[in-house]
Amino acid sequence: MPEPNDDAYAQQDHLLNNYRRIIEISQQLSSTYDLQSLLRKIVIAANELIHTEASAILLMDDSTGKLRFAMSSNIKPHEMDEMTVPLDGSIAGWIFTHGEPRVIENASADPDHYQGVDERLSFHTRNLLGVPMKTPTRVLGVVQALNKIDNQRFSDDDIAMLRTLASQAAVAIENARMFQQSDFIAELVHELRNPLVALKASTTLLLRPDLPSEKHEDIIHTMQFETERLIGLTDDFLNVARLESGRVQLDITSFSMHRLLTESTQVIAQQADDKGISISLEGEDLHVAADRGKIKQVLINLLSNAVKYNIPQGTIYLRTQATHENGDQYLQIDVTDTGYGIPEKHQKHMFQKFFRVPTTANMERGTGLGLTVCKGIIEAHSGKIWLRSEEGQGSTFSFTVPLSL
Repeated sequence: MPEPNDDAYAQQDHLLNNYRRIIEISQQLSSTYDLQSLLRKIVIAANELIHTEASAILLMDDSTGKLRFAMSSNIKPHEMDEMTVPLDGSIAGWIFTHGEPRVIENASADPDHYQGVDERLSFHTRNLLGVPMKTPTRVLGVVQALNKIDNQRFSDDDIAMLRTLASQAAVAIENARMFQQSDFIAELVHELRNPLVALKASTTLLLRPDLPSEKHEDIIHTMQFETERLIGLTDDFLNVARLESGRVQLDITSFSMHRLLTESTQVIAQQADDKGISISLEGEDLHVAADRGKIKQVLINLLSNAVKYNIPQGTIYLRTQATHENGDQYLQIDVTDTGYGIPEKHQKHMFQKFFRVPTTANMERGTGLGLTVCKGIIEAHSGKIWLRSEEGQGSTFSFTVPLSL
């Protein structure tokens, strides 16, 4: 027959296991410097430790003075873009302002529960536990655990556990931000140096009285090229910075992918004609729900690369097909070239900032940020982007975006 204190021992054992787990999670967080990966690990950990249906991280947006959804286990990235929660008249705002945890056992009856998010997502919040994410100097945001599984109530142990996680998360987020900022600035300075040096050398040459007049035009063309390169670098840096901060704004509409593919090929048509490259389009014309301008940016980048690294008289194949993942419907777009291909050892680095395949780096000059921007845009749409390539046989870059239902 069970001893009277068996339940107490079981509860204590469960609590010890949770604390062992949070130590493991803290070690994972402290070694993660990619902000989006870090936020994703935090919400997964909150669900696991507190046993809830959903969890979310809201961070303070200094530009608006509101809390914005930075990551959620039940909201797709592109749905979070314009979701903000005011400090006044919201539970998250109260937690952020007071710097204290709060438990709401009946959210629908609480006057501070902000209904806007539930209404937008058609999600019913029954109960919630929220705690502030605090560093020694400031509050960064709020972690919320929503809907305790099996209609259970939040316990004191749940509060203590989520506070511990939030404390570790806040430090990890600050470290990731500082790491990205310093790393990004170092990369920016390095990449800007070459075109600036070229511009300085060009102006020095132009000032020489003994420079032949026929050389003036060549130097001016060099200056024009380097100036355009600087503009491209700064544009790409701004795009990467917005994507990495999670503050990219998406204007989601329904549109024909084939029509957008046709528009995008027209942009690079002259570039393709100069190399005798033909372009074909196959697959069903379906409508997608995405930011048309940003998807066009992805397509033009991939098409431009397919021209640059193709062989003369080569071909670019564009294909579309419907696909499913985790119950959601997507359209997959493939951009295939018949070019030089990418060695297998370099393929895993292709979406990293400033990476260029050594064997083709001198063939075409670019910023080294194009594919990084593409990856950020597609992931902001809850899609995926990947490549398949064989050296000497060409490459296929594929991505998915949600179908318009």
